Amino acid sequence: MSLVGTLSLTDRFAQTRALTEGLAAPLSAEDQTAQSMPDASPTKWHRAHTTWFFEEFVLGDDYESYDASFRFLFNSYYEAVGPRHPRPERGLVTRPGIEEVGRYRQHVNAAVEELLAMDPSEAVLTLVELGINHEQQHQELLVMDIKHLLSRHAFGPAYISRPDDQPATSAPLSFRGVSGGIHSVGATGGFSFDNEGPRHQVLLQDFEIADRAVTVEDWLAFMADGGYKRPDLWLSDGWHAVQREGWRCPDYWWDVDGTWLTFTTAGVRPLVLGEPVIHVSFFEADAYARWAGARLPTELEWEVAAADVEPRRGQLLDPGRLHPGLAGDHMVGDVWEWTASQYLPYPGFTPVAGAVGEYNGKFMNDQHVLRGASCATPAGHERITYRNFFPAPSRWAFSGLRLAR
Repeated sequence: MSLVGTLSLTDRFAQTRALTEGLAAPLSAEDQTAQSMPDASPTKWHRAHTTWFFEEFVLGDDYESYDASFRFLFNSYYEAVGPRHPRPERGLVTRPGIEEVGRYRQHVNAAVEELLAMDPSEAVLTLVELGINHEQQHQELLVMDIKHLLSRHAFGPAYISRPDDQPATSAPLSFRGVSGGIHSVGATGGFSFDNEGPRHQVLLQDFEIADRAVTVEDWLAFMADGGYKRPDLWLSDGWHAVQREGWRCPDYWWDVDGTWLTFTTAGVRPLVLGEPVIHVSFFEADAYARWAGARLPTELEWEVAAADVEPRRGQLLDPGRLHPGLAGDHMVGDVWEWTASQYLPYPGFTPVAGAVGEYNGKFMNDQHVLRGASCATPAGHERITYRNFFPAPSRWAFSGLRLAR
C-alpha cells in the first residue's frame, strides 16, 4: 500500500487540473497565445507544459505520447530530456491552438487516472504529487503572466470581475520580539520541494519583526520623501536598475493628474491605502527597509517568526480575489515577502536523481528568497518552509515585504 491514499491523490490531481482550466476559461485564444516579455509565458503554454510534465515524468515508456512534437514545444528547462523551443519565443507557437491543448490535457488526464487506478509504485505516486505541486506553481505563474500581458493593453482590460475595494488606511505598524537561540528550520513532513530540506538547526540572534506587511500608504510616504531619487538608500545594482528602467513607483502604478491608479486583475482602479504593496523588486524592498530604519528579515528569521502566526487560509487563488486584501497580522496569504537571503542550498542539500533533479538546485545563483504566499497561490500549496525565489530586479510577481530589526 502507498503512504499516500491513491483515491485522495486522484481527487487532488483532478481538482488541480480542473483549476488550471478554470483560470484559462475567461481568456480568448488570442489572450492565451500572446507573450508579453521573455520572462512570462502564454497561458496556452502553461496549460500544455504542465501536461507535458505528467506525460514525460509519470506515464513512462509504455505510454504512447499524444504528439511527439510536444516534447520539444513544451519542455521548459530540463536539459536531460532534450532540446526545447526557445523561451523568449513561446508566444510564436500558434499551433497547437487552445482547443488542441485542451484535448491534449484530457488525453493525459485519462492516462494518469488510469495509472493511479492500478495501484502504482510509491515512486510513481511521488512523481504525481510533484506534478500536482508543479502545476500549482504554474497556476500562480499563469495569473502573474496574464496580468502582465493585459496591463500592456492600451485600455487595461480586466481578467476577472469583482466589486471595487473600499478605501482603507493602514493599521499602525508595530514590531514583536522573537527570541534568538538554536532553532530548527526546513521541511518537517508531508510534501515539500527538495530545496526546503534537509531540516537543520540554525543559530539566530534576538530580533523583531513587523506585525504586518508594508502597505500602499507606507510606500507613498517613501515616494514622497524622494525614495526613488536618493542613491544613498539603494544597493549599487539597485540604483543602476532605477536609472536604467526609470522606476519611480511599484509596477502597475501610474499618476494621472495627481491621482495614483493601479492595474489589477479586475482592471484599473485607484490605490487602496491599507493593502500590502505589491509588484516591487528586491532592490526596492531593500531600499524601503533602509529608508524606514529597518531591514529585511533573513529567510530563517522569517520562518521562525511565522511559526507562531496563523496563516490566512481558504482564500488563496479564489478566482474572484486575485488582489491582496487589507494588510493584517498573518504572514501567509497576501503577498510573497522578500527576504535578505540569497537562494542557496541548505547544509546537506542533494538534488533528486534524474531529470526532475533539475527542478530547483540548478537555479541556486543570483536569486533571492521570498517567503509566505500570495493572493494568487493555490490553497493547500502554502507552507512556512516554502522557498520561492526570483532575481533581484523582478517585479511582475505578487511580491511585497515585511520589515525586521
